[in-house]
Amino acid sequence: MSSQLSQPLLDGQIEPDEAEAPPPPASNNAARAPPVVLTPTYNTDHNAAESGITGILKSSSHPGALAWLYVLRIAAVGWYLFSGFVTRNYVLSSVLVVVLLSMDFWNARNVAGRRLVGLRFWNQVDEDGASYWVFECRDPSRPANPIDSRMFWIAIYVFPLLWFALLIVSLLRLKVEFVPIVILALVFNCTNAIGFTYADRDAKLRAANSLTSGWGLGGLSSLGGIGGQLLSGAVQKSVGRVFGA
Repeated sequence: MSSQLSQPLLDGQIEPDEAEAPPPPASNNAARAPPVVLTPTYNTDHNAAESGITGILKSSSHPGALAWLYVLRIAAVGWYLFSGFVTRNYVLSSVLVVVLLSMDFWNARNVAGRRLVGLRFWNQVDEDGASYWVFECRDPSRPANPIDSRMFWIAIYVFPLLWFALLIVSLLRLKVEFVPIVILALVFNCTNAIGFTYADRDAKLRAANSLTSGWGLGGLSSLGGIGGQLLSGAVQKSVGRVFGA
């Protein structure tokens, strides 16, 4: 019994594993894979399309008003320049230009200005016969769309310069019959430019005054007589300069 137990039970039944050959050393001459560099890609076609007229109209809060503002202004200039290729009738050409200018003047003052930048202006005559300008602006807490504002002011200031250039060309070419039309276009465009400029300044001044009154600066004038009035006026002027008024 003891001789049987002295012999291991598993002796001669389990063989040792074969030693694995070590991996060959890496050769310095072996070709190495080039590193992969990830670079961001941009859809340039999409960005180019979005930055054009379609992108401007998509970014606009009132694309219809913005489109009609430029359509009427470009139509008036285009018909004035190229009407000679369509008809030789001077009266017909002049009437169509005047109609387009009148539509543009009314649209810019009553529709485009109110919707795009929240500004309106008109001339009012009171019972005593005195004439004065009235400016209207939207609530300062509702700012205009930046795209609408930028495109509106471009149209307001660029087209008067364009008509002025056409006036100079008419004078140099001695086209006297076209001078009255260009002068009428300048009157319409400059009236809108001046009116909206003053309306914008009036709106910024009102915003500055409401801001100073909201800070309680209106009571500074009652603190120290002349000194308080000077201090209150200086604060209001400084706030007005910040707002561009």
